Amino acid sequence: MAAQISDVSGKSFDYIIIGGGTAGLTVANRLVEDPFKSVLVLEAGEANLDDPKILLGGGFGSIFGDEKYDWAFTTLPQKYANNRRMALPRGKGLGGSSAVNFYVWCKPPAADIDAWEELGNPGWNWEAHQKYALRAEEFSAASEEQLEHYAHMHNAEFRGKNGAIKTTPPGKTLQVSKMLLDTLQKQGVPLLEDPYGGNVTGCWIAASSLDRKNQWNRSYAATAYYIPNKDKPNFTVLTEAFGARVLFDTEKSGDDLVATGVEFVHKGKRYIAHATKEVICSAGALKSPQILELSGIGRRDVLEKIGVPVKVELPGVGENLQDHTMVGISYELDPKVAHETVDLFRNPEQAKEQLRLRDLDQDNAHRIGVSGFSYIPLQISSPNAVQNIIDGVTKHIEEQKKNGKLPPGLAEQYDIQLRMLQDRSLPDIELIAFPAHLTPLTAPEKDKPYLTVLCVIQHPFSRGWVHAKNNDPLDQPDIDGRVFENPYDLEIFLESAKFAKRIAETEPMKSGCIREIDPGASAKTDDELKEYLKNACSTCFHACGSASMLPRDKNGVVDPKLRVYGTKNLRVADLSVAPMEIAAHTQAAAYAIAEQLADILLEKI
Repeated sequence: MAAQISDVSGKSFDYIIIGGGTAGLTVANRLVEDPFKSVLVLEAGEANLDDPKILLGGGFGSIFGDEKYDWAFTTLPQKYANNRRMALPRGKGLGGSSAVNFYVWCKPPAADIDAWEELGNPGWNWEAHQKYALRAEEFSAASEEQLEHYAHMHNAEFRGKNGAIKTTPPGKTLQVSKMLLDTLQKQGVPLLEDPYGGNVTGCWIAASSLDRKNQWNRSYAATAYYIPNKDKPNFTVLTEAFGARVLFDTEKSGDDLVATGVEFVHKGKRYIAHATKEVICSAGALKSPQILELSGIGRRDVLEKIGVPVKVELPGVGENLQDHTMVGISYELDPKVAHETVDLFRNPEQAKEQLRLRDLDQDNAHRIGVSGFSYIPLQISSPNAVQNIIDGVTKHIEEQKKNGKLPPGLAEQYDIQLRMLQDRSLPDIELIAFPAHLTPLTAPEKDKPYLTVLCVIQHPFSRGWVHAKNNDPLDQPDIDGRVFENPYDLEIFLESAKFAKRIAETEPMKSGCIREIDPGASAKTDDELKEYLKNACSTCFHACGSASMLPRDKNGVVDPKLRVYGTKNLRVADLSVAPMEIAAHTQAAAYAIAEQLADILLEKI
């Protein structure tokens, strides 16, 4: 039920979940299936239910920066990216980031998930990940009309049938997506039948978390897991409740702390709720470390700096932060070709017309999704540069190992990354056909259509951190992604951008695009293009690793049961536990992590 403070303050629940986002609501959904288990979810944001800014498709990023929906984090100045501060949008409200993302639904290569198990986490492998991702999903295949426009292929074995998250190819398969995929095939990138079975190397049309049976509205954690359960008497959700810290019993269980509740802030006042079984922190990769630190769990120097007594010294809290780095190469499209892009929403009259068509359940631009994707190894995109990059980054890492500059556990991650880099069956970069102008250095012109080819590095070698800046739970943490700290990330990024520019000279893209907008003529040499990358790049909003599931002596924060080291009953369930970044947009992985933890809590595995 939607709770009042009187329903929560001083009350006891079996489970308290901090964060009513993608993972938090998924775990809660499984727990409340048992009517004898009581669950409290504390969500810092508002409910934001039935909100067209969330539900309607096509508004990609339009609510970023609006603090009703977005935490609106920013990084510290990025030393290796011309000291720029970068925006880090994160969903705030029921559903978390699943309420504000670009609703892309894809899965990683099997090797990426098997790497988690290799790092010391038995049971966290591709077979298990696929099982739990499928549990979350109900896939609807393309319609006959869509198949006439493009040959959407899929393998039913790799798609979920009975999950709560509705997925489907977007209602419009755009000409720009088809154009990019056709061009990539001429450059040696294979067209995949189905990228959802553990092999993503190639190009394909992605599914989106859209509900085709409900006007193509967004399907997300709130519609899937909160609304169907909201009237259950054992399910309590309090919004505008900021998790401040986890409380512990003064008596330990052996050597471990016992979590007894959560202190939270609601409308300016502090309250306490009690937990009799477990506390689960699901506040996301940028907030969960802060909550752990305010609870006395983390690096001693960080805790002493913010004035929090050390309860469990865990140096890995907030460390090992990873994210995809993204940049756009934008093109003005030929108006003689019938391109449809979300640029049209910049025109108020066209935006009004699309809404009218939607209300009539007719074809409209709110059905547009980001659908043209490709995951590419350097051996295909950059055959002349790949060996130099492999040799260079290998030497760089070996020097770091010899000099003792790597923190515990990172050498093992790097060994896996180097192996992946040498494997031509695994992707290093991603190219996306984004149906609009999406580069920050120039403004789009009125009523012109654009294509932005987004270039994304998949397995960055740089590692950042996120830490509480003080002991106020309402303050943003300090975040330093250390983007391009490892110089070979920039070299790989450069190759992705050069490949994107090269394919624009290949048909059918060559005829479909009139001119390159950004970076344009200002970036002819490699050094000039690198400057553009530093000035125009952003994160891809896929942060992970800041509470890594690793052995404790390898800077791990949680064990394979997602239990925080040094505690008996405090868990973390969100992307912060992923020890290495994956070659995928991370929405499906967040659901899968939550589904797997639910089985752990219910002792099904």
